[in-house]
Amino acid sequence: MNQKKDISQKGIVVWLFGLSGAGKTTISSLLKEKLENDGYNAVALDGDVLRQGINKDLSFSEADRQENLRRTAEIAKIMLSNNMVTICSFITPLEKNRTMVSNIIGEGYFEVFVDCSLNICSKRDVKGLYKKAKANQITDFTGIGSSFEEPEKPNLVISTVHESPYESMEKIYSAIAPRITLLMPEREDILSMR
Repeated sequence: MNQKKDISQKGIVVWLFGLSGAGKTTISSLLKEKLENDGYNAVALDGDVLRQGINKDLSFSEADRQENLRRTAEIAKIMLSNNMVTICSFITPLEKNRTMVSNIIGEGYFEVFVDCSLNICSKRDVKGLYKKAKANQITDFTGIGSSFEEPEKPNLVISTVHESPYESMEKIYSAIAPRITLLMPEREDILSMR
């Protein structure tokens, strides 16, 4: 584990959302690594991981999906209040879900739409979920059995069809860096290297 530098930072919640297979988890991992390498304190909250622990009692019904996101937003809000950079990776399919998350987190919420077509995501199918959904082995799978609403006003849109995970991560990093950096003499050296 990287040793944390003694820096001052302002917290933010970076909420990555999009279809399964769009690249949210990969980009989240790259972003967390870059932030930590630059001396920031960061944590990643991933939908799959939280569903194995704190949210394992929830199904994939619309009500339970909403509760999954509500719990996560409350955790992220606590992290934000402690000036952590918190990167959340969740499908977050409905605009009402994103509005709820934004309302819970408040001013430190930064919404990133990881845009990738259903066709491309189903071809990637890293976890084999699209194949199972098309064979009716999974019901209410986002994009197949339940809807995904395009976002109204995300802070940032990245296209994982047209850019690499690293390029996508760099776009997010560039967008959030001014929001999380509190200038101190030792931080000016890091910023001048960008």
